[in-house]
Amino acid sequence: MYLALQFYLMKINFLARINFIFIIILFSCKKNDNNIEEVVVRDASVQSVADDVKLRAYLESHFYNYDDFQASPGDYSIKIRIDTLSGDNIDKIPLINMVQEQNLTVKQDDIDIPHKLYYLVARQGTSSRPSNIDSTYVSYEGSLIDGSVFDSRDLPLWFDLAQVVQGFRMGITNFKSGTYSINSNGTFTYENFGQGVMFFPSGLGYYSNSNGAIPQYSPLVFNFSLYTMNITDHDNDGIASYLEDVDLDGEPLNDDTDEDGNINLYDSDDDDDGVLTINEIDKDNNGVIDDTDGDGVPDYLDPDTTD
Repeated sequence: MYLALQFYLMKINFLARINFIFIIILFSCKKNDNNIEEVVVRDASVQSVADDVKLRAYLESHFYNYDDFQASPGDYSIKIRIDTLSGDNIDKIPLINMVQEQNLTVKQDDIDIPHKLYYLVARQGTSSRPSNIDSTYVSYEGSLIDGSVFDSRDLPLWFDLAQVVQGFRMGITNFKSGTYSINSNGTFTYENFGQGVMFFPSGLGYYSNSNGAIPQYSPLVFNFSLYTMNITDHDNDGIASYLEDVDLDGEPLNDDTDEDGNINLYDSDDDDDGVLTINEIDKDNNGVIDDTDGDGVPDYLDPDTTD
């Protein structure tokens, strides 16, 4: 059920897509005059802290099979396995001592709420690092912190990072893809690819929305391999999607130059001047993005320039 990751389809509204605010629905006992239960929105800053406590407890009580990776660094058939620190494994190095942190934000009521993502690098990868908007070829296993697996894919598939949960699409940018060779029978052999695990709070996942076997407010764990990636141009306008981050805040999903409700990476006419972006980028074909009136705004983002 790989679609468990791909719940951000094109049909969702623009605000949900750019902010990845996971509106929290918690039914209270309070009723209005029409006896309709009102919706209470849980404070994201409180939930973020609560989730971080759970994640740290998990990381302190679990380890991964780092011995296997150290013993056979060239064996790319090795998969990451996570287990509890108990019995014969009590002396293993806990995950909390091996993970790195990535600080992210989620908007709630126009306020940026800090959220902390943890990631483990088993193998960094040697090729290209994807942006948070590119297309990635991955295999993965998604689980809850109680160990139950809600989704997995042994055979790799392509994920458009613009369409997956914020934690996954941001966490994977800490890794690089690998190399591949084509075998005589037409199959591919992948090596030197990134392998890791990301651990993130519910605010970077599905938050209040239960999804299949994922309950509300669930921190998530994704064990994955990043085989290869492609730079995307979602609207085929000649501007790579990661370059549509006009305000340079690292998030291309919140840039809408002409404020038409269609973000730039899906908008073939970014300035809504009636001329397609692809026809305004480099009209003289000199390899330089055009700024005809010299005002510092490229023509494809400048509604005052249409020729």
